[in-house]
Parts: sequence; C-alpha cells; structure tokens
Amino acid sequence: MVRRIQHSVTSGVICMVGIWILYLSFTQEPSEAFLFPRLVSIIFVLLALWTFIKACLGRSKVGTGLNYNDFMQLLPGLLVSIVYVFWLAKFLGFYAALFLCSFTLLVLYDPASHHLFRSWIKRLVITSCFTAVMYILFYELLQVYTPKGYLF
Repeated sequence: MVRRIQHSVTSGVICMVGIWILYLSFTQEPSEAFLFPRLVSIIFVLLALWTFIKACLGRSKVGTGLNYNDFMQLLPGLLVSIVYVFWLAKFLGFYAALFLCSFTLLVLYDPASHHLFRSWIKRLVITSCFTAVMYILFYELLQVYTPKGYLF
C-alpha cells in the first residue's frame, strides 16, 4: 500500500509537470518556435498519464521507490536542473547555460578524482562535445527556438 501511494504521488507530480509544460508550449509565442516542444510534451504527458494510472491501479512494477539516501544523492542534480530551467538559460542563453550546467553535473557525479588534471580535461571535452551536439541538433537540424541570453 505504501509503495502504491509513493508511486502514485511521484508519477502524479511528474504528470502535473508534463501538463504544465504542455500548456506552456501551446500558449507561448511565436507558435512556430514551439512546434518541437509541443510534440515532445504531448508524448511526455501521454506516457506520464499512463504511468500514473498504472501506479494508482497498483500495477506499477518499478522496484521499491526512492529512499532518502537515493533522494539526497539526486538532490544536487535536481537543484542544478531547476536553476538551469528557471533562471540560467534565460540569463546566459541556452547553450552557455547548457555548457555550465552539464559541466557542473559532471563535476558532481563523475567518480573520477578531482585531483587529477586529466579528469578535468575529460570533463571539459565531454561537456564541449555534448553542447556541440545539442547545438547541431536543436539549431541546425530541428531549427528550434532556444532562449537567448547575454552570452548567446
């Protein structure tokens, strides 16, 4: 019973976030710039609703849920993501903020030693490649509007 409630609440919160994103994607202007987010958010909401219904019916078969220690390990990444979505992408620009947040997440979660110069170079290369791929994907291929900021 506790597991069903935990899964229902978690999937319900995710579903609500998806509905909020779906609403934003249909109400923002210029509407052409939000075509890709609309498509993604529709799929996201459908999957979230399906998961929520399964959780409410007790048919969710996804382990024991999230315990306190796991949540505390995820919390720094969650906070970085929240700062990115609600502030940094609008202030610095999508790609500069993406670079900064990706690098921060790598520093937080990469098990490689923080004392080795080589591990810092690896993190910078991975972050640079990831940002370049996102640029090519969103700007060049999908031609998606991304937030502009002070840097680019």
